[in-house]
Amino acid sequence: MMHEGRVVGDGSWELNVLVTDLKAERKLRVDGDMSIGNVMIKLVESLDVAMDWSDHGFWWPQRNMWLLRTHWTLDKCGVQADAQLHFTPTHKNLRVQLPDLQLVDLKVDYSYMAFNAIMSVCAMLGIRHPEELSFMKKVDERTLKRGEKRGSFKKKKGEKYSSTPSSANNSDASYPTTPTPSMMDGTLTTPRSASMPGSPYRSGPLTPGTPLTPGTPSGYNTYPRVPSYNGTSPVSSSYSLSSFPDSPYSDGSNLSALSISPAKPSSEAVATLHRPKNYVDRARLNSLWLNSSRSLMEQGIRENDIILLRYKYYTFFDLNPKYDAVRINQIYEQAKWSLLTEGIECTEEEAMMFAALQLQVNLQSAMPQPDMNNANDSTDDIDAALTDLQVSLEGSAKNSAAGDITQIPELADWLRFFKPKKFTLKSYKRYWFTFKDTHLAYYHSPEEASGAPIMRVNLRGCEVTPDVNISSEKYCIKLLIPSTEGMNEVWIRADSETQYARWMAACRLAAKGKTMADATYESEVQSITNFLGLQHPKEPVPSVNVSNINIEPQDFVSQRHVKKFKAKSLTARILEAHANVANLALLEAKLNYIRAWQALPEFGITHFVVRFRGNKKEDLLGVAFNRIMRMDLHTGDALKTWRYNSMKHWNVNWEVKEVLVQFEDEQVSFACLSADCKIVHEFIGGYIFNSMRSKDQNQTLNEELFHKLTGGWETL
Repeated sequence: MMHEGRVVGDGSWELNVLVTDLKAERKLRVDGDMSIGNVMIKLVESLDVAMDWSDHGFWWPQRNMWLLRTHWTLDKCGVQADAQLHFTPTHKNLRVQLPDLQLVDLKVDYSYMAFNAIMSVCAMLGIRHPEELSFMKKVDERTLKRGEKRGSFKKKKGEKYSSTPSSANNSDASYPTTPTPSMMDGTLTTPRSASMPGSPYRSGPLTPGTPLTPGTPSGYNTYPRVPSYNGTSPVSSSYSLSSFPDSPYSDGSNLSALSISPAKPSSEAVATLHRPKNYVDRARLNSLWLNSSRSLMEQGIRENDIILLRYKYYTFFDLNPKYDAVRINQIYEQAKWSLLTEGIECTEEEAMMFAALQLQVNLQSAMPQPDMNNANDSTDDIDAALTDLQVSLEGSAKNSAAGDITQIPELADWLRFFKPKKFTLKSYKRYWFTFKDTHLAYYHSPEEASGAPIMRVNLRGCEVTPDVNISSEKYCIKLLIPSTEGMNEVWIRADSETQYARWMAACRLAAKGKTMADATYESEVQSITNFLGLQHPKEPVPSVNVSNINIEPQDFVSQRHVKKFKAKSLTARILEAHANVANLALLEAKLNYIRAWQALPEFGITHFVVRFRGNKKEDLLGVAFNRIMRMDLHTGDALKTWRYNSMKHWNVNWEVKEVLVQFEDEQVSFACLSADCKIVHEFIGGYIFNSMRSKDQNQTLNEELFHKLTGGWETL
């Protein structure tokens, strides 16, 4: 029997295809040996419509996947007679909400990995370093409330650890995370490419990475020790504004709207913000991050959906006012809203300082701004490059002028000390302290300093938290020191700002394994001093007419402070604090706001609710740019810290959703209860990737290495 020139019964069958542009269905006679490319050609010929079909591809709704490998056969893809394919454009409109809550409509590729969509979006918006950002789904308050009523993340009998609170609406959760061998180009131990670069950027010097361990237990993906990197890396991706001529920002004329945001966004945009009530609430929000290794369509994002673009990795590399007006503004806006929604906590004095800086930004935004591009750009670039080279070769001028460069600087002074114990009041005692290398020691007097100390601790790997109140002259440093029993808590208190700044800087460097001989010590001291100076009350010499300023306090401070003070009192305090920053230019005010945000104790910590192996109770996991922490679920206090520089490798068992991290002295295993373990895995890999960057504007972002470190088996 013949049908369309073919013999029926020869193994051919009819494939149903919906052409979304024409809203028309077609039935094609195909067989399992026909390639995806040939099916496309046959479909286009049957349509007989004169239009450009080059941006179209097959989407398979039942399997939630794209059929992008045109040389694969239908049998290899698993397509059979019951399949219903959609022939649809791969580039579709996406509504992106920026950190400043503005919505922009952009055409992005829905068929490729989300990370590549982020790179193209950042290029269209003039934002450098897209590796610091990611997409989030919109906050679903109903889902968060349902989870809040449950009160815990306990699983039912026989149930595997759930992925996310929003997994019910996430089509990605229904599709297997680990690809089958028939879907992969390589093996589980051999990536597609011939080598694994050791640089985060493609054209830099390459250090071959250790191959994935063949003898890994079933279900695990092993990564080698974090590679050392001595090469250089770029400040921009392979995308540029000129790559997107259809973008409304392609000529750069509309970028000013993104570098200066409205002082007050729409009430609808503000209403979408979620105000977390506790650490569990913060952890739930982190379940909304998209998988960078999967396409938007595979994760339930459809044409004209609203998606959030946010800074995910808090490592803002090479902020340059000349190139980064949009980037600085968006970081500032994300910092501002994190404080106003109480996503990160700050003291009352710090809140007034942030409010004052925000007021200065608003005032400066209403005034004409100087053009950052001037005739001396090339000269400035050369001078900056020479200065960086000099510092890298010789160290900072301040340190080299200090004396003998073979001797590590030391600190010695009277400080007050307190070690908390149960049922005791906070009572500080005065001791003579010394700081050498990364070690802190104290004695009864300076005369005893040549003998054995009362206590001597190595601060490498410790947690350093400031506790400062300018008005009451309180300059305290909280230290959580790693030990075999967990984290030992001690407090030291300085008598002045100058003393506090030097000891705080030494503690911060020691926690990273650095000494005061490091070139960054003096700049760290200066940064702390500047931060304290912003909080200092000044003589009232305002640069603006205070009587003409009409502000609403709820736009400048969080609800906690709004409830605590009357509006008139808050306004007066904000205007008083504004005198400290009244002379700052727009970009300077934003950068000061960002630096102050970075100085907060909770800055850059992303929370997850986890259960450590062998424990029945839930804990809080904190992931930061240089460490992961076990934290108290209710108070957020760090119980133990593990730093990336002591990490040998990390594994993920995708079947039971468990993360295993091997450090030099111990192994840490936990199941993530508030989000998919892929999100935690991606955070760790992303921070390691970002830590390998260095300044060089002539190379492009190494997407392959990013996916190797963050994607797991999904990119093999």
